[in-house]
Amino acid sequence: MAHFSTPDAPRFSVEVYQNEYLPEGGREVNAIITVTSAGGGATAGPPIPAHGGYEDAPGAHDGASGPGSASGRGGASPRAAVVIMVDCSGSMDYPPTKMRHARDATAAAIDTVRDGVAFSVVAGTHKAVEVFPGNGQLAIADPLTRAQAKDALRSLSPGGGTAIGTWLLQADLLLGSADAAIRHGILLTDGRNEHEEPQRLRTVLDACAGRFTCDARGVGTDWEVEEVTGIAAALLGTADIVADPAGLTADFTRMMETAMGKEIADVGLRLWTPKGAEVAYVKQVAPTVEDLTARRVEAGPRAGDYPTGSWGDESRDYHLCVRVPAAEVGQEMLAARISLVQPVPDGVGSPPGPLAQGLVRAVWTDDLAVSTAMNAQVAHYTGQAELAQAIKQGMNARKSGDAEQATAKLGRAVQLAATSGNEDTAKLLAKVVDVLDVAAGTVRLKAKVAEADEMTLETRSTKTVRVKK
Repeated sequence: MAHFSTPDAPRFSVEVYQNEYLPEGGREVNAIITVTSAGGGATAGPPIPAHGGYEDAPGAHDGASGPGSASGRGGASPRAAVVIMVDCSGSMDYPPTKMRHARDATAAAIDTVRDGVAFSVVAGTHKAVEVFPGNGQLAIADPLTRAQAKDALRSLSPGGGTAIGTWLLQADLLLGSADAAIRHGILLTDGRNEHEEPQRLRTVLDACAGRFTCDARGVGTDWEVEEVTGIAAALLGTADIVADPAGLTADFTRMMETAMGKEIADVGLRLWTPKGAEVAYVKQVAPTVEDLTARRVEAGPRAGDYPTGSWGDESRDYHLCVRVPAAEVGQEMLAARISLVQPVPDGVGSPPGPLAQGLVRAVWTDDLAVSTAMNAQVAHYTGQAELAQAIKQGMNARKSGDAEQATAKLGRAVQLAATSGNEDTAKLLAKVVDVLDVAAGTVRLKAKVAEADEMTLETRSTKTVRVKK
């Protein structure tokens, strides 16, 4: 384990869990990488920046400024910036209390925004309308602007369609208008993205990836799970269902509290491998399963960066699988070096030093008992990834009418949830199937399942638990 820190910055550490021993001719090396960030302190100064200065930000020279606006503060840059996107399509009027709960939740989120943070509220329909502060700006949070923003929420009313890509583009424009290291969005929808083509949303997500992070929430049961989870996955945020609109206020408050706790932006997981080695995959496996393999950006000879987004006081686990050249008994090699890095400011100059580093080894042995033993962490997360996949396959089979496949996959999911100690997922599965034998994974599909229970299982299927110490 190695860790580095700078004054006022979070302290990162990397721990590597693996069985480094391979049989003669063995090639596949697996390791769980635990990355922990702690000790930055929200009042210790601005987060470590990752992008260019304010002079290069869109709108920095347009001359527009308003009371408490991010562009009107002359010199002082906000620590962070956040845009709240609220669905105001016509379906938000059914039931009428849904829109009221959305307003209350947005007001609670505004109250949670820290002084000095730049923020904005956007109403989303088939277009994106700035509710506060307007004129393409963000306001700087203080008691006055928070009160003004909450007063502006009175204008939020249902009517129109749903074009989520348009909302995200507006958020990107707003977040790019201030020199904020931490850039985050909160998006709420209650329906399907019916007023733009699916490819349009994918294109927007590709354009916004790496520019800001975003938490996505679906309220009620008339939205698409794949759309909401896809937004969160692409923008390195969280996804969840709020089946009862009355729960929005508590959820929005938690989301904003987490966003306000972020201290460092755009951290990359850099993976170096030796000549002849190849990366099979890189996955985040805690707190949720997210495959990062295809998101690699080359970072020099035999090195690539995988995005992890912004960090506060938290810990995440990653599963690394590398294939190395086969070797004889007695030989050993460095299979991979993991570094936590940040991009070069403005893309100019020497890269900053690593935030933390860890090493993955390979040692060839003729002791079969040693080489065939699976590390407990690796075994646990291999099962957790299979659990998420089994739920996805089982629920898809259930929807398509393939009862046999659905029963088999959801039965396997019940078995995996029990053996791994994932009690929350086990409870969600029990609302979809009748469990006859947990150990054997024997289940019977329920004849009737509430739509909210079905969507909750699908939305939360990638949430994992850690190995019990």
